[in-house]
Amino acid sequence: MFTGIVQAVGRIAAVQPRAEGVQIAVDAGTFAEKDIAVGDSVALNGCCLTVIAIDAGTMRFDVSSETLRCTTGLDGMGAVNLEKALRFSDRLGGHLMSGHVDAVGVVERAAPLAEGGSLLLEVAAPSELARFIAPKGSIAIDGVSMTVNTVNGHRFSVNLIPHTLAVTTLGALRAGARVNLEVDLIARYVERLSRAG
Repeated sequence: MFTGIVQAVGRIAAVQPRAEGVQIAVDAGTFAEKDIAVGDSVALNGCCLTVIAIDAGTMRFDVSSETLRCTTGLDGMGAVNLEKALRFSDRLGGHLMSGHVDAVGVVERAAPLAEGGSLLLEVAAPSELARFIAPKGSIAIDGVSMTVNTVNGHRFSVNLIPHTLAVTTLGALRAGARVNLEVDLIARYVERLSRAG
């Protein structure tokens, strides 16, 4: 489990094709040396992956072809949001997340807001996720816990405050960018239970 509070930004520095997916090397600096061991779970842009090796600030992960099919941003060079798996004693600063990406969304607009250096981000989600997205509810965008501002059909908006822009990759997003989305876990279970009755 994760909370969507990004702990570091790393960089995918190498991608090696495998028979069923790829192996990636992520330069993570001191993040890789802080209580992380081979076999641990780490979220990369919201996708839970298993550490298979650590060496001098670089972590390696195997990424299956199924994971590549369901996500974006894990098969090429670039910056990634990093979060260690949650411990039961940790604070829940964001919202509960599984690290299982539900779908890939597309940024429709990234517009600076007049007040305080924030950024308005509008995202189009696949239509099948729309029922899980609610105003003032939670959603993860590339592994970052966000509060939904508005919803219009399958489109939604969030406000990125300066701190979020400074400590995550979201500030680099522009119209047309693809992002990993994970809907609120509680919303998913409530919807399932309501259909079962």
